[in-house]
Amino acid sequence: MNFYNNTHPYYCGIDLHARMLYVCILDYHGNTCVHKEISANPEKLRKILEPYIGNIVVGVECMHCWYWVADFCDDAGIDFILGHALYMKAIHGGKAKNDRIDSFKIANLIRGGNFPVAYVYPRKMRATRDLLRRRMKIVRHGADLKAHVANTTSQYNLPPNKVNLKNKEAREQLKSTFPERSVQKNIDLDMVILDCYAQQLSKVEWYIQQQAKQHKPSHFHLLKSVWGIGPILALTIIYEIGEIERFESV
Repeated sequence: MNFYNNTHPYYCGIDLHARMLYVCILDYHGNTCVHKEISANPEKLRKILEPYIGNIVVGVECMHCWYWVADFCDDAGIDFILGHALYMKAIHGGKAKNDRIDSFKIANLIRGGNFPVAYVYPRKMRATRDLLRRRMKIVRHGADLKAHVANTTSQYNLPPNKVNLKNKEAREQLKSTFPERSVQKNIDLDMVILDCYAQQLSKVEWYIQQQAKQHKPSHFHLLKSVWGIGPILALTIIYEIGEIERFESV
């Protein structure tokens, strides 16, 4: 676990939510300068932080909506740190919790050198990483659909389907497998979704590969040269690591 221990004249802790955020600013001695709730609006946040720019660090807990705050701080030249959600819960979790208390605790953790830092993923690669993760969820859902076909076959004690549902021709064969009309309709629904997934995933995978060639042009080809690493695994390694330099040793 790494802690942020740089000193600043001011420390800002933000309890972040999708539409609202609670901002707490402490000075070097621990005095509260600002402690208020605002809407998740960059201009409102700018008005609060503007007097302190150049002398402040902003910290938020890692959750789904931290991207815009990190980008805002990057554009404004404000130091930004991301808190490791699991370690922060272990450090400052308590019975008395609300947005006001949490923002103060975050600011105090930063000031005291007890703020556990998480990796701030590179801005230019974030959206592509999220798209790759989305692809994985869709692939898993496709596997669930295929499992449903196998389970339905067993449920009605029909001969096992030995077709590979990755192939469109194989999916076509299943359109007349089940004698019960409602059961067949159920399987048809699986096949329609699988057809759609097959079409869209090929486009998404091609797009992500093109992005990888821009973000890490040498890495993609180098990884694919390793025995057992194909395009998808290479993309996963690239986008889940981000910058390899963040590791002291590999």
